[in-house]
Amino acid sequence: MLRLDPGDERISTTRHFRAWEGGGEYNVARGLMRCFAMDTAIVTALADNAVGRLVEDLMLQGGVSQKYVRWVPFDGVGRTVRNGLNFTERGFGIRAPLGCSDRGHTAISQLKPGEIDWDTIFSKDGARWFHTGGIFAALSETAPLVAQEAMQAAKRAGAIVSYDLNYRPSLWKSIGGKSKAQETNRRLAQFVDVMLGNEEDFTAALGFEVSGLDEHHSKLDPTNFKRMMERVAKEIPSLAVVATTLRHAKTATLNDWGAMCYYDGDLYHARVRENLEIYDRVGGGDSFASGLIYGFLSGKEPEWAVECGAAHGALAMTTPGDTTMATLEEVLQAMKAQTARIAR
Repeated sequence: MLRLDPGDERISTTRHFRAWEGGGEYNVARGLMRCFAMDTAIVTALADNAVGRLVEDLMLQGGVSQKYVRWVPFDGVGRTVRNGLNFTERGFGIRAPLGCSDRGHTAISQLKPGEIDWDTIFSKDGARWFHTGGIFAALSETAPLVAQEAMQAAKRAGAIVSYDLNYRPSLWKSIGGKSKAQETNRRLAQFVDVMLGNEEDFTAALGFEVSGLDEHHSKLDPTNFKRMMERVAKEIPSLAVVATTLRHAKTATLNDWGAMCYYDGDLYHARVRENLEIYDRVGGGDSFASGLIYGFLSGKEPEWAVECGAAHGALAMTTPGDTTMATLEEVLQAMKAQTARIAR
């Protein structure tokens, strides 16, 4: 989809927007390609018009393969199909970030089972990892069916499946709210190997409460999150990894940022970056996911993988747009907790 960013201004009053490409799955794929030099591809559908071709051009700059993009004929006005827009302002200080989705009747929301040759992607082309999440699942009645079809094809071919809960109240608001999100996500969870979320996703989108958590998420006790993760792993035995970012947003521009990963009965912590200065928080969780995935695909230990994800997510939030601009060298430096000395 296309993200329209008013920069330092407000969506409702700006006179200009900067265009970025974005999307939960795409952001992860782009991070794996641009920062970690892994071959990735995006499976999506776009209306074949100038806006769709702008998204294409932006994705070409990101280096993610578009061989599986499905182009849908445009009707000239968007009555039957269109491309998704996401207006997002980054916030500042006490003014929180704000998003406004314009994603009804999009090409990707109309994707149906049987329209993508998943067996070719996994069995013939050899994709090793499939990533999707709760934002896609919320787009339409058919979206979760497509996700399930893809997950099952991935599992048949021995690929790993990861799923980011990514709960967005606005996307579920008109179709059943939290209860519908939990029903959908729990149904898909049985096909997932690596479940990802943030400090509120596992409660809102999956129905697992975290004891001691206040409404402002200011008290993120790792012990309580460990208990929650143990319950998730016990009730959904297909899961090999449960991982979450932990964010205490003191202000829009000052956050405490950390992450945890539950694997094989043990809990692994990334160090907490207190008072992390935020430029644009959108995509921080997706960059955490790509760093974590890179760690596991590279054969690293879970502790290294969660540290890599947290460092990559922290760096991604220092630049504008949904996607990472960090390099692997910068991620490795951040993992070692080096200071931000100038590189000449």
